[in-house]
Amino acid sequence: MQTIEFKRTGRVYRHPETEFFVEFLPGPLGIGRDLEIKAVPWAGNSPLRMLSPTDSCRDRLAAFYFWEDRQSLRVAVQIGTRHPVNIETIQRWSAEESRLSKFEEFVAELNRALSKRENRSRK
Repeated sequence: MQTIEFKRTGRVYRHPETEFFVEFLPGPLGIGRDLEIKAVPWAGNSPLRMLSPTDSCRDRLAAFYFWEDRQSLRVAVQIGTRHPVNIETIQRWSAEESRLSKFEEFVAELNRALSKRENRSRK
């Protein structure tokens, strides 16, 4: 990180030219009670690995499910409208987390957003 001019403070790395930061969390990587998360390679030949769209969506849904974070619900919907996500995996995980009613809210919002997007593309 230092070779690309990020400065470390604790486990957070900041770059002077962006408001974004990189944080390395202690393991294991988990979403809710699911600790079997596998990072996937980022595009191209980069060694960088990241959450899949499905796991990114689940991560944001966890914030919605457990902390009532509506902004995280909106981000989960945005992920689902821009990237293929495995709804069955998300539903199974939601059931294991005892959050099926919130999953249904997510699906309703996702369907609404996809419908809006489809209507715009027809015009």
